[in-house]
Amino acid sequence: MAIYDTLGATYGRTRRPDPRIAAQIHTALGNAADVVNVGAGTGSYEPPRTLLAIEPSDVMLAQRPPRSAPAVRAVAEHLPLRDNAADAVMALLTIHHWTDLASGIAELRRVARRRIVILTWNQRIFSEQFWLVRDYLPQAAAFDDTRAVPIEQLVALLGGARQEPVPIPYDCTDGFGAAYWRRPHAYLDPQVRAGISMLAQTPADALAPGLAALTDDLATGRWHHHHADLLALDSIDVGYRLLVTDL
Repeated sequence: MAIYDTLGATYGRTRRPDPRIAAQIHTALGNAADVVNVGAGTGSYEPPRTLLAIEPSDVMLAQRPPRSAPAVRAVAEHLPLRDNAADAVMALLTIHHWTDLASGIAELRRVARRRIVILTWNQRIFSEQFWLVRDYLPQAAAFDDTRAVPIEQLVALLGGARQEPVPIPYDCTDGFGAAYWRRPHAYLDPQVRAGISMLAQTPADALAPGLAALTDDLATGRWHHHHADLLALDSIDVGYRLLVTDL
């Protein structure tokens, strides 16, 4: 069973693509004539020229919109495509779920003719700068420590890549880990947490004390006092990165 057969049931409601992040991803894809989306999920951020989506979870595939690109159930480590099948291959917030990172990256390099675009995050920056995991849920950060891919390792496997910071807007519509950095009440919503793998995969009893502390700090105003600087920002950088490799 694919991991998102259990985790992905709410993605259609909580993980809607954010247009500002979409613009950055589509700019990174450049003028690619066709694109393969690996670890495609529900199809977020796929450009109209997407040739094929690859996704191992039937639950995620079932949530793809009716006019989405063709999709097949497969894994990154064994892409059902010929060599040089598409101008570009993209893999967005997915590599940390792969069972064999080196094989998956080798497959991206095999299938892409010109460019690879990967959205991931720098775990050190994320765990140090994002208030949720730093101050309330270090258990979730510890879980991410076990699966986050060091940027340097990923760049080496890609054979080089340029990095672009991905700022997260305060009203981000894609409910991944740091999307609600200026809307802290959202993290108290079980449906929101179900759409964030680091929270959904951390045991509920491990999260409970931190969520209780956050609930109390929001009720008393302590959170807003301690994070008054955030309330004046339109976006922040907490370590999300686009890696772009030209072949």
